[in-house]
Amino acid sequence: MAIGRFVHIGVDLVLLSAALAGIRRTTGLKFKPDSLTDSKDVQGYIESYLNIGEKALDIATAQMGNSPGYFSKSK
Repeated sequence: MAIGRFVHIGVDLVLLSAALAGIRRTTGLKFKPDSLTDSKDVQGYIESYLNIGEKALDIATAQMGNSPGYFSKSK
């Protein structure tokens, strides 16, 4: 039961990070890690977390592009 909960929380965190990446790509608004803390280490961890969302969004976009029967580009 505990493993399932950790997986659930992990997936939720990746989805949140991907949502933030999508917001950054569509609007240009970027989260500033220095607004939370002055620690460079923590800021690095936040940047790494946000990069996970970027990679997840890239993978999802590539998979959608490989499925033309289900997805098409809007005009």
